Amino acid sequence: MNNSPYQVQLQEIRSHIRGLRGGVPLHRRESRRQYSFSAFPFTEQLAIWDELWRTESDFWLRLHAYFFLERHLKKEDELRGMWPVIVRWQEQVDDWGLCDALAKVYTKILMVLPNEVYAQLKEWNRDNNLWKRRQSVVSLLYYSRTKKQHLPFQQIEQLISPLLPDKEYYVQKGVGWSLRELHTVYPEETLPWLKAHIRQISAIAFTISIEKMDTATILSIKTLRKIK
Repeated sequence: MNNSPYQVQLQEIRSHIRGLRGGVPLHRRESRRQYSFSAFPFTEQLAIWDELWRTESDFWLRLHAYFFLERHLKKEDELRGMWPVIVRWQEQVDDWGLCDALAKVYTKILMVLPNEVYAQLKEWNRDNNLWKRRQSVVSLLYYSRTKKQHLPFQQIEQLISPLLPDKEYYVQKGVGWSLRELHTVYPEETLPWLKAHIRQISAIAFTISIEKMDTATILSIKTLRKIK
C-alpha cells in the first residue's frame, strides 16, 4: 500500500471521512465534496476509489467509493469502463448494505453489458460465498422501477430457482426481493411460477415476494400455501 501512486489522494479521502460523525445521510452529502483529484479523468478517479475499496475494510470509506460510482450511472461509456474494475469489489463484500449498494450499480451495467454481467451473476449463483449468491439475484432487477429494460423472465428465473433451498437468511431475503420485483415486471409469468413452487419458497422469501401484490392475489396465494 505504501508504494501506491495515490497515497496523497487516499490520505485526503481518509482524513475527510474519518472526521465525520453521523449516519448515511450525512455521508451522502459529504460525498459531494470536491477533492483535489475531482477534476481528474473518470478512469483515474475510478482507480483511486478502486484502491481505497480494495485496501480499506472500513464500511464508511467503502461507502464513499460506492457514492462515487453512483454519480456515474448515466453514461454508457462509464458504465462499460467501470465493470472490469468494480466486478472485483464483490470480493470484499461482507454485509448486506455494501452488497445491495453494488447491486444498484451492477444492475445498470447489466443493461449495457447483458451477456458479460449475466455470466458473472451465473458464476456467483453457485459460489460458496453467501454475499455472491445474494448478489447473483439482487442485481438481476434491483428495484425494477429504476430500469427501462430487463432480462427475459426465463433468464431471471434460472438464477432464482437454484437458491430456493439455500439455508442462508440473507440469500433468502435476496430471493424474496427478486421475486417481488419479478412479479412487478412480469406478473403474468411470475404468479403461475410462484404457485407452482409454493412449497419450495422459504417463509422469509415468500413474505417479501408478495409485498406489492393486490389484496385478493395475496389472499389466494396465502391460501394455496396453507394447503398441505
